Amino acid sequence: MNSRQQKLFEPPEELSAWEVAADQDRTVAEVVFNRPLETPFTYLVPDALRELITPGQRVKAPFGRGNRVLAGYCVNVRQLNEKDKRLKEIESILDREPLVTAQMLELTRWIADRYLCGWGQVLQSVIPAGVKNKAGTRLITQLSLAPDWAQQTANVKVPAKQQAVIDALVKAGAPMRIEELTTAADCGTGPVNSLRTKGIVIALRQRMNQFDSEIGDVEKIDDLELNDDQKQALAAIVAPLQALEHKTLLLHGVTGSGKTEVYIQAIREVVSYGRQAIVLVPEISLTPQTIRRFRSRFDSVAVLHSHMTDAERHWQWQQIARGAVQVVVGARSAVFAPTPQLGLIIIDEEHETTFKQDSTPRYHAREVARRRAALAKVPLVLGTATPTLESWHRARMKLDELVSMPKRVMALPLPMVSIVDTRNDPRIRKGGAIGRAMHNAIGQALADKGQVILFLNLRGFSPTVWCISCGEGIKCPECDVTLNWHKDRNEVVCHLCEFSAPPPKKCPTCESDGVRYFGIGTQRLEQEVQSLFRNAKVLRMDSDSMRKPGSHDTALTAFREGEVNILLGTQMIAKGLDFPNVTLVGVIDADTILHQPDLRATERTFQLLAQVSGRTGRSERGGRVLVQTSSPDEPAIVHASHHDYIRFAAEELQHRSDGMAPPFSHLARIIFRGEKEFEVQAFAREFTTFIRELVKELKIKVRVLGPAPAPIARVRAHYRYHLQMAASEPGVLQSMWRIAAPKLPRATNVEFAVDVDPINMR
Repeated sequence: MNSRQQKLFEPPEELSAWEVAADQDRTVAEVVFNRPLETPFTYLVPDALRELITPGQRVKAPFGRGNRVLAGYCVNVRQLNEKDKRLKEIESILDREPLVTAQMLELTRWIADRYLCGWGQVLQSVIPAGVKNKAGTRLITQLSLAPDWAQQTANVKVPAKQQAVIDALVKAGAPMRIEELTTAADCGTGPVNSLRTKGIVIALRQRMNQFDSEIGDVEKIDDLELNDDQKQALAAIVAPLQALEHKTLLLHGVTGSGKTEVYIQAIREVVSYGRQAIVLVPEISLTPQTIRRFRSRFDSVAVLHSHMTDAERHWQWQQIARGAVQVVVGARSAVFAPTPQLGLIIIDEEHETTFKQDSTPRYHAREVARRRAALAKVPLVLGTATPTLESWHRARMKLDELVSMPKRVMALPLPMVSIVDTRNDPRIRKGGAIGRAMHNAIGQALADKGQVILFLNLRGFSPTVWCISCGEGIKCPECDVTLNWHKDRNEVVCHLCEFSAPPPKKCPTCESDGVRYFGIGTQRLEQEVQSLFRNAKVLRMDSDSMRKPGSHDTALTAFREGEVNILLGTQMIAKGLDFPNVTLVGVIDADTILHQPDLRATERTFQLLAQVSGRTGRSERGGRVLVQTSSPDEPAIVHASHHDYIRFAAEELQHRSDGMAPPFSHLARIIFRGEKEFEVQAFAREFTTFIRELVKELKIKVRVLGPAPAPIARVRAHYRYHLQMAASEPGVLQSMWRIAAPKLPRATNVEFAVDVDPINMR
């Protein structure tokens, strides 16, 4: 790199272009922007940048009629051809090295096609803000010997102090900061400056990461002895590893069957080959046990999740990209970790809905992991006790390999589950949360020195604020949902937009004083439990009580060490917790999800009950589960009480097949939103008419349903309508969308978003 090119990397760290000769062969770059646009834009590359630009870097270029300069991503570099006309020039390059590899560019292009969004939108989402902004770094000057320093000093007598500087740099064998150099040479800055004037010492400017990781020491432990089921599962994973081929394996193991130990020993095999593994978990802040387990077995474990600062994330990203990390553990976005030698991807609790992104690009980490593993020719392991019906169906169809672990480690039995019909329970009929059977069971567990987990998937004190005079719910002024009373804050709160206000004294509809609070949330459950069991230490875990950084780990550590007798909370306590002293799990209301207007409501009910039931019986003390419900004959609840996933899946898949619902079809949901309902409705109808006419014209099998008001018709002061498109294969929807996208109707005051394979239908 010549001196003129070297200056291009100095502040403001953008490679500036200058005049271009018009008569020579030209290079062009294809650039995508953070916009819902399918095709890349082509730009001329100035001569000064030709040797520096490469796919995967960010560039600045004029965009649109106003030539507004925007940052975009270079996705291809090629020679100019006759089809390239009236091209604008790239203004500058923002990165010294590419932020993404060629394989990651291919993966992100696939995501854009699969989830019907812009390639630039995907790249913007994939690369963390801390990496783009170089968080935690600063520009520093380091000093080094010039390439020709030996020739310059061969026949010249160098003063002693200057020679000491040269000797220090030779001994270091690497650039040094001026403070380090003057210390090593035992001199001031004068000799250094003299050598710089002579050109013997040169200055290099580069960014250095100032973040220091503060990972505490974790006691190392040996691998555990595997049982027969675990050995079989490990062998199934190692086979494609050794064959250097891609395969997706569905590891269906009951709760407590030792899946994590199988993961660890499979990763041990991967690391022995000098390769890295990615482990995705549902929510990193809720599973500190998982992090400790991996750090107790491996020398270098990186963690990526949304609770990290930008500086922390950037530092971890750099460590991973350097190949200095054996295992990457993280939430959904860790699927994009820049591992240079990827050997294995594992998704733990693959059934969790948190693996689906709820903003553009609305990808599912499981499908992205499947594609990335295929590109890298490595295995993908999906582990869970309650597979999604999509994953189970693929295994049934032999598209993925099913590996079963039907027994718990040490031959421990699964807990006995009792269904308690609350319709005639005297305590429940009086407004209590704890029924008679549950009350007795908690008392017995505490008397036996056991611990108790109580599960209720509703936050707040009372989930519904209602007027008994006019029969209207007291709704959020911005959203079409009733407010939730939080007694600890003495406020009514909207759980969608976080609107809050003092509790209303009069009904805003009829102005009567008939406002009442109904239902039971975790705060009210906590109050009731404390009043019933005064000598017990009670701890509540929900998103209201666990706001501080590290609060999840602190709470779970207290429970693990026996400082807490009763742990109660929402679904965060149903995920991956392993506490041997838990002898009772109580499900306060199994119906909270069951009766929601969602095609996956039954599946989620089974999964939650099975997962929370698995938190007990993990030692020789055994355990039991009580499920309170007003729907005791509901198949999902009955099958969960018998730990019978296979029968539940068979029945539910038959229902899905009869209705041609996923996994027997693929959905794309279009959500329209705007401030005026009539405008949203009119545009939704116009949009749907266009889609129906296009489907008819193309003669393709796409079923179009809608438009209709969304189940929650108003959110954050925006009215919402939606329509659904269903096809047998995602490729049908992709092909149709490519044709439709350039011709779609537009509305000034109405936005729309596309959600492929939606999880949340509200």
